[in-house]
Amino acid sequence: MDSRVTPEPKAPRRFERHIRFVRNRLSPEKALGLHLTIGLIVMALGFWCFAEIADELEPDDSMVVRDQQVMNWFQEATTPRLTMAAHVVTALGSVAVLTAASIVTAIVLLRKRAWNRTIAVAATMIGGSLLNILLKHFFQRQRPILENPLVTLDSFGFPSGHTMGSTLLFGLLALLITFSMRSWLWQALVFLAAFLIVAVIGVTRIYLGAHYLSDVLAAVAAGAVWLALCWTAVESFRKRKRPTAQRPL
Repeated sequence: MDSRVTPEPKAPRRFERHIRFVRNRLSPEKALGLHLTIGLIVMALGFWCFAEIADELEPDDSMVVRDQQVMNWFQEATTPRLTMAAHVVTALGSVAVLTAASIVTAIVLLRKRAWNRTIAVAATMIGGSLLNILLKHFFQRQRPILENPLVTLDSFGFPSGHTMGSTLLFGLLALLITFSMRSWLWQALVFLAAFLIVAVIGVTRIYLGAHYLSDVLAAVAAGAVWLALCWTAVESFRKRKRPTAQRPL
């Protein structure tokens, strides 16, 4: 009697290649892993949102009507104290504050020899500023015209420079802070804090009459696209060059 046991044939793994592809895209360590997947999703969503808003800027479009309704509501709600607070908060998105904060962040990263992170800061902030200028001159949308404006600006208004700049800066700071965190809860709280800061700055731009709601929303979308592009590119290069090394901030 033959005592040898015949091994059972293995079931064909038809989707092994697809499963491996998905695992690689969700791996935090791969050069083209989780950061690329999230970056592409953010870029796609941000670009879609921006395109939808930009497509609704004609005088009779629903977005423009909503812009005017929101602007009227804010104008009716103005008070001296709110105006003073709005001027203080909106300064967080000014060129001076954004530039100073970016330089300080870059210096800190340089002292830690975090070269890739420094490049990310430079590419995000400088490139984002140029992108905002290009978008303003491409769309050439005028700012709100009010009887009693709280601020008076001559430049184009779409998208909001303050809001886009703060989206880039505080979004980038959130990424840098959460890079070495292991707790998803703390990571979520950091990004929530960054989002709230950007949202408040955006609201002040509407309150002061400097921008319409669509200017602010488009700025957040454009900022998210550019930030995701810069961070994903730098992170992919870092992981491809040093796939096993993890340099703390």
